Amino acid sequence: MHIPDGYLSPSTCVALYAAASANWYAALKRIKRVMAGRTIPLISVFAAFCFVVMMFNVPLPGGTTGHATGVAVAAIVLGPWGSILAMSIALAIQALFFGDGGITTLGANCFNMAVVGSFVAYGIYRVIAARAELSSRRRVIAAAIAGYVAINASAFIAALEFGIQPVLFHDASGTPLYAPYPLHIAIPAMMIGHLTFAGLAEGVISAGMVAYLQRANAALLGGAKASSNPQLVPDAAPGSLWWAVALLMMLTPLGILAAGTAWGEWTSADLSNPRSPAVVRASSESHSPPGFVPAGLERLSRMWTAPFPSYAPRFIKSAAFGYWLSAIFGVGVCALLFLATNAAVRKRRESQA
Repeated sequence: MHIPDGYLSPSTCVALYAAASANWYAALKRIKRVMAGRTIPLISVFAAFCFVVMMFNVPLPGGTTGHATGVAVAAIVLGPWGSILAMSIALAIQALFFGDGGITTLGANCFNMAVVGSFVAYGIYRVIAARAELSSRRRVIAAAIAGYVAINASAFIAALEFGIQPVLFHDASGTPLYAPYPLHIAIPAMMIGHLTFAGLAEGVISAGMVAYLQRANAALLGGAKASSNPQLVPDAAPGSLWWAVALLMMLTPLGILAAGTAWGEWTSADLSNPRSPAVVRASSESHSPPGFVPAGLERLSRMWTAPFPSYAPRFIKSAAFGYWLSAIFGVGVCALLFLATNAAVRKRRESQA
């Protein structure tokens, strides 16, 4: 679901940046009201959690891979607005440092996974878990369903964005300029894998984390108001979450056991590789690749070169070790962002006192 540079037209990217930006602005305004509580550390820990969760790839039909996002758990604890910020931070780190998703398409990826995913997950969880005790098994089931539906909603929106490109953006001869597959190929190709393995992975992670929080700190499941209230959430609350992130981080080398690239995330080099057509065809409802690299895709794909592409630092020979170091780096960036933001907020309060 991490759409790379070049797969969406500039106008599509601008529109989705605008949609994402409107939600970022609204989220920041709402979060600003509760800065006195535990919102900042919780956003940082969930940004790290989502970042790490997305590093665990699972094999999908056709030889591609997919992953969970962690957005449902973030929405359950932080509410949709806090979840939008946490997920967007994780996606920005992935795009800037690791080339997982594009810079021109960051707005699209944030809209699909952070905005749509957060609101869908939060809404479904609230409906199913309404008035249930914090320790209720119904909340675990609600989290599983919320996660499953949310990731599929995000995948469907991404498929629509892929599928409209060849219809709206092509040259005089009808040759696609960006993503080459129309809706009748993009939607099944994206949805089959997410309705099965990726969706199940998201449901299991969401349910497992809610079950863990019921034992570790059930107050966090009280929603955004509870998680931002220092009387309800003790200082050590993020600590239990950081331990969960640390455990997942140690296990990240397992994330590269599933070989293959996610559907629609092929680079221009992948598309021009003679070995790629078979993989593309197998994961695209048996439709052959276009046999060329669309001109717009090739041009925009050069917009940004990540320092550690594909979570594989060039100076590390071991793929597993490099992947693990990338996880540590990403989590470290989330922690540094928290420390910098916390220091800025504290300084501002002191100046106003």
